[in-house]
Amino acid sequence: MSVIGVRPDLDTARAEGAAAALRTTSAVRERARQLLSRAREGDSLWFAVDDDALHSAAAEVADVTRARYPDLKIPYHSRWRHFEAGGVDRKAELDAQLAALDAPVRARAMIDLAVVSVLLDAGAGPDWHYDEAASGQSFARSEGLGVASWHAFLGGLFSSDAAHPLQVDAAGLRGLDANRLAEVFQAGPSNPLVGLEGRVLLLRRLGEVLGARPDVFGSQGRPGGLFDLLVAPQGAATATVAAHDILSQLLTSLSGIWPAGNAIGAEPLGDCWRHDAVAGPGLTQGWMPFHKLSQWLCYSLLEPFQWAGVRVVGVDALTGLPEYRNGGLLLDTGVLRLHDRAWAAQSWTAGDELVVEWRALTVVLLDELAPLVRARLGVDSRAMPLACVLEGGTWAAGRALAQRSRGGLPPLVVVSDGTVF
Repeated sequence: MSVIGVRPDLDTARAEGAAAALRTTSAVRERARQLLSRAREGDSLWFAVDDDALHSAAAEVADVTRARYPDLKIPYHSRWRHFEAGGVDRKAELDAQLAALDAPVRARAMIDLAVVSVLLDAGAGPDWHYDEAASGQSFARSEGLGVASWHAFLGGLFSSDAAHPLQVDAAGLRGLDANRLAEVFQAGPSNPLVGLEGRVLLLRRLGEVLGARPDVFGSQGRPGGLFDLLVAPQGAATATVAAHDILSQLLTSLSGIWPAGNAIGAEPLGDCWRHDAVAGPGLTQGWMPFHKLSQWLCYSLLEPFQWAGVRVVGVDALTGLPEYRNGGLLLDTGVLRLHDRAWAAQSWTAGDELVVEWRALTVVLLDELAPLVRARLGVDSRAMPLACVLEGGTWAAGRALAQRSRGGLPPLVVVSDGTVF
């Protein structure tokens, strides 16, 4: 694995401090704003920004939101929405199986499920699908991966303890093999799932990290240990947890699982990329953080905490997700325009400056788009935080526009390992 960063003998404390500074959503937003200001001044090498088109984008999002949620009772954008695919209340089945257990035990199980399912949520490819016997329905892409991972979890695939199948633990993940995952996900030559081996490697890495941190994940190495770490000192019945505290713990504890080689010294940065125009102090100079998959995971953990009676605050501290549906919404509505249209036909990587800037502009423009969407719908930020704007919302509108324009394909071709897009 190549490491993009600085000399290996760098002072450890300085490297750790720089990495910590980049593991905040305030750093994501502040640096993204730098690039938006630069683009608005006409200094971007890649994009022009049409602020008037933000109103067209808001109209698209508002229309999609009303169609999907006519009563405007919009849940968070999270993996739990994929578990509802096809109109099936799968959570009711899990609730029934966990009904005799106390709230912390139920929360641990749901956190276990959310973590492993999110990490399996890389692009499935156009040719894979999952047939669900119970509902008689077939699902593809993110919904299919969500439903498949749901049944894999209920079947005990990620547990090393046959007596306790409804858990994810370090030993269970370390023992996972590609053939078993392929079988459970119905993948094979006639139903190819993109990146199957990569998914197994990621889950095995997760198992190693979980097992190495009993202080966070308990003696069994369970993702659900996060609940005890953040809530136990307060007591579940009266606990309050900030969304960013969940994210910070994920970024600190799981930094070793991400395949991207981006690092400062020996400190892995994960979804954080170089852009020469980004200013920052010391060793953070030139780094643009996103932490997209960690934030998607954090969004997906909010409800398990709340279902256990925990008050979750500060949800809007999390950013919009810089992936190709939200970014595609901005390109397809003309908010962002490529300086050279030919670039849309090229292949790019996550580390290319065009892609880094596209993602950064997506983050900060989603912040500007959200109040315009709320105004059209007649609600305020308390009734519709950013997590609900995304769900209502921007991701669905981006997908609908892509379907109308390109048969569902994203507007830019980005070669990715599934941990960025």
